[in-house]
Amino acid sequence: MSRLLFVLVLLLGTGVMAAEAPPAGGGATEFIPALTVTDTAEGGQQYSVTLQIVMLMTALSFLPALIIMMTSFTRIAVVFAILRQALGMQQTPSNQILIGLTLFLTFFIMAPVFQRANEQALTPYMDNQISATEAFDRAKAPFHSFMLAQTRRTDLDLFLRLSKTEIASAEEAPFWVVVPAFVTSELKTAFQIGFMLFIPFLIIDLVVASVLMAMGMMMLSPLVISLPFKLMLFVLVDGWTLIIGTLANSFRVV
Repeated sequence: MSRLLFVLVLLLGTGVMAAEAPPAGGGATEFIPALTVTDTAEGGQQYSVTLQIVMLMTALSFLPALIIMMTSFTRIAVVFAILRQALGMQQTPSNQILIGLTLFLTFFIMAPVFQRANEQALTPYMDNQISATEAFDRAKAPFHSFMLAQTRRTDLDLFLRLSKTEIASAEEAPFWVVVPAFVTSELKTAFQIGFMLFIPFLIIDLVVASVLMAMGMMMLSPLVISLPFKLMLFVLVDGWTLIIGTLANSFRVV
């Protein structure tokens, strides 16, 4: 935020200096405004390049939150964290490896959505065919459809009721209502997948604990003995392929 304010002050200062500096040949001084908004013939508004840069930098500051809250990132990250807990390994794989794998898997799943946003919004905007406002509205549509496809109706109805918003169909739900409903559904789905992951590893822990108890080895931690068996089971069933494939197929991309 401080970087954005610095750039904004710098741009405004440049505009003021350009207005106060006298021309080399004398005569009237022309003012060059840094931030301008002009009305177009179609009834819309056209922003100056400086203002577009400021808006772009502001949007970039929200990019991490957008990736986490509006994509498949949340479900994948939570499932990987639960998997590591079920295996009984606190630091392996490390957080950097899990986050990196989550990011690349997110980009893989969201590729059709990103492609639609690029074709419908970014490319026409870069070719000066549409305005920045229209490009923003077009870019929201693919994400809106993706989030609605993953959101449970009960979660959407909850936030519609809390916001006192009435709609005829789910497609008419406002963007600011769909996002929290989508995140709530993603957390619920991630915990359901995590519960299914915990069952086989929990059975191994119970069997190992029962055997140690029967042998009178109560001072030995069952986790030390069960960890190799859980790793062996996970490798034999090709666990990473099964989990990544299940996560990729659990999303409905429309």
